[in-house]
Amino acid sequence: MVRPFAQFEIDRHHDAIRNETGNHPAARGNGHVAGEKSRCCVFCVVFRVWESEMGIISSLKSKYCIAASFSAFHCSDDQPHLIASLSTQGKAQLISNINACQAISDAVRTTLGPRGMDKLIADGRKVTISNDGATIMRLLEVEHPAAKTLVDISMSQDAEVGDGTTSVVLLAVEILKQMKPFVEEGVHPQILIRNIRSAASIAVQKIHSLAVAFDTSSPEGKEMLLKTASTALNSKLIASHQDLFAPMIVDAVTSLASHPDGLDDLRGMIAIKKIPGGDVRQSFLVKGVAFKKTFSYAGFEQMTKKFQRPKILLLNVELELKNEKENAEVRIENPEEYQSIVDAEWQVIYDKLDACVQCGANIVLSKLPIGDLATQYFADRGLFCAGRVEEGDMKRVAKATGATVQTSTNGIYEGVLGTCEEFEEKQVGDERFNIFTGCPCSLTSTMILRGGSEQFIAESERSIHDALMVVKRSLKSQSVVAGGGAVELEVAKHLREHALSIDGKGQLIVNAFAKALEIVPRQLCDNAGFDSNDILSALRRKHAQDEDGKWYGVDIENGDIMDTFEAGIWEPSENKSNSLASAAEAAGVILSIDETVVNPRSQDPGAATGMMGAPGGGMSQKPLSNMMGGAMDAVNAGKGGSRSGNLGGGVSYLKGRGGG
Repeated sequence: MVRPFAQFEIDRHHDAIRNETGNHPAARGNGHVAGEKSRCCVFCVVFRVWESEMGIISSLKSKYCIAASFSAFHCSDDQPHLIASLSTQGKAQLISNINACQAISDAVRTTLGPRGMDKLIADGRKVTISNDGATIMRLLEVEHPAAKTLVDISMSQDAEVGDGTTSVVLLAVEILKQMKPFVEEGVHPQILIRNIRSAASIAVQKIHSLAVAFDTSSPEGKEMLLKTASTALNSKLIASHQDLFAPMIVDAVTSLASHPDGLDDLRGMIAIKKIPGGDVRQSFLVKGVAFKKTFSYAGFEQMTKKFQRPKILLLNVELELKNEKENAEVRIENPEEYQSIVDAEWQVIYDKLDACVQCGANIVLSKLPIGDLATQYFADRGLFCAGRVEEGDMKRVAKATGATVQTSTNGIYEGVLGTCEEFEEKQVGDERFNIFTGCPCSLTSTMILRGGSEQFIAESERSIHDALMVVKRSLKSQSVVAGGGAVELEVAKHLREHALSIDGKGQLIVNAFAKALEIVPRQLCDNAGFDSNDILSALRRKHAQDEDGKWYGVDIENGDIMDTFEAGIWEPSENKSNSLASAAEAAGVILSIDETVVNPRSQDPGAATGMMGAPGGGMSQKPLSNMMGGAMDAVNAGKGGSRSGNLGGGVSYLKGRGGG
């Protein structure tokens, strides 16, 4: 009978090695021996994975040395133990983790810069086109435990800074790549981690010293913000329309700067609404609140659609006629008594509607439904109403107009009402929008995006979000540095000079860290189709010659070098320092992992408690394939490459969520 787990057969040509390993439980496919541990090192291992459900036999051979440890422990009901775990240890584990991270970076490296390519990600339900590193990392299901660290730093960079999500992944992986030869030579990981942290600290200090401060209140400061927004949009799908979107982004963010907590709640104060159809140049900014018209009942056509200085009432109350339900029995003697019950139900809704009118409100918005009776009632009295308003839109209206959301219509007074300069419902494309402008309490903004396809508009939204976050960070730090790889090269030069004062291995490690920083200008050149070696040589020479060369970076347009600061290619200094610190931290975390142990029971609650191969015991196919990930990674590393997709035995590093 074919067994549903991996069986390792030692090649007959290596009798000596096979005799050395002996009758190891894992080699026999037997897990009966408790606490037994052994290490086998083979030059040719054949992995045969029997999958009884699929009937697939997958074999993978390697000519390289694979270090693995096998352990089998008893498992009792009162105390969980590992079951037949397969783990990679020491040097092989570190190399395996580095190779897995390189596979992740290969998926996003071509998206960097103004000439970066887009990725099409299909997960079986929808298609996403994007060159945003955080979006790509989020949509791909990364199964390698160590490689998930890269996803975390990309998400963190997106949340904190907004831009640089691809750069932080590339930097982290390049640091690991430069440390790989030291690992292979047997340098202790703690020595590597200590020097990486030291180099990162020096690099961050250098970035702060290079930063150029500016005054956001001056015309020159606003011009710098425009350049910063344009730089953030340069690598996006809407780069050709940055002259339209950059001023909109700067206006939206700077309007919040006057509010004490405005910049802290950027997502809540600036909304982006997408309307498919039309041209992208038809996009516009509303300095106020705008949201799509909600579902309306009969009588809506008779409502007033425009007000000057209206009073706005916000409710979390259902204004719809419904039968009152009581846990009581009512006995009636005649039709008049029944009619009185019906009249009482009508009176309940009329009392609510009358309270809304008597408080002096011109506009009534509610999170809950507003029925046809209420719609006609308000229309007859010159009021505008909208029910089922989304919670996010309701919060923004409350912040902007100063209104307070009421949970009851009893006791409404003028102090809970909000106001604005103008309200209007207008047609935008195929949709109608309710627009509040001139809001006194908070200068919120809404960006209306137009475009020919949903994928284009979705990517435009992500691009604008990144640019909004970049401008926000620029306003907070009030300092910028040159882009185009200039600051990375200047920091690398500084680290090489500092390395001369270090003795021993530390000097080599700091130099390797400095070389890792050059991945940014190198990848910019590669993605643009230029010779990165020639351009990097010219940049190193320029940075070494004089002080004026510190702002020289890659000229993407002409395949040369140029003063990127003079050209207006600026990025927030906080963006660069955060990317570098996060990348160094992630590299240190991955280098500190010397063993991965997978407990099948933690992955499959239904797995039997018996030993692998023991009567009544077993384990699911998925935990087994995941357990083999470390060994297969090492085999893949030996063949000189990393890969996305399926690695033999059902191990998958990258795939679209949902299974495509």
